[in-house]
Amino acid sequence: DGGPASDPRLSIAPGRPDDMPALAAMIRALARYERLEHVCVATEGDLAAALLGAQPAADVLIARVDGVPAGFALFFQTFSTFLARRGVWLEDLFVYPEHRGAGVGRALLRAVAGVARDRGCGRFEWSVLDWNAPAIRFYERVGATVMPDWRIVRVAGPAIADLADGRMPPP
Repeated sequence: DGGPASDPRLSIAPGRPDDMPALAAMIRALARYERLEHVCVATEGDLAAALLGAQPAADVLIARVDGVPAGFALFFQTFSTFLARRGVWLEDLFVYPEHRGAGVGRALLRAVAGVARDRGCGRFEWSVLDWNAPAIRFYERVGATVMPDWRIVRVAGPAIADLADGRMPPP
């Protein structure tokens, strides 16, 4: 099934301090793929502080093939009021093109699902760009449901302070 147990060359482990350069490179590659390089400003230091500091904001798993970074999954805890249970939100899943189709992405998803199961989560969720048909097909093949009626809503940058301070655009 493409999991780590079926390919002895594939390993998945939590990110460590010495993984931050490889993680930063993979995040930049993901930004290029998603056509979002202009908003990708994360540095190795930013990642280390956010993921490995005293209060980690998220978890990251690094997939390696023959010891070389091949992909990552970055995720964090959420909460469902309807279920009254925690959940896991997969912020990003990325596999280098040369490793796609070899079970790396499936193994990363399985590993994050294992974390969700072990933490007693009621949901494991993520978003996908509507133009990314290969990813949508992959997610459906692993049993995920693409939610057709839901849209991501975002407030970012200076707009956060504007909203917090009541400086909202007129209705």
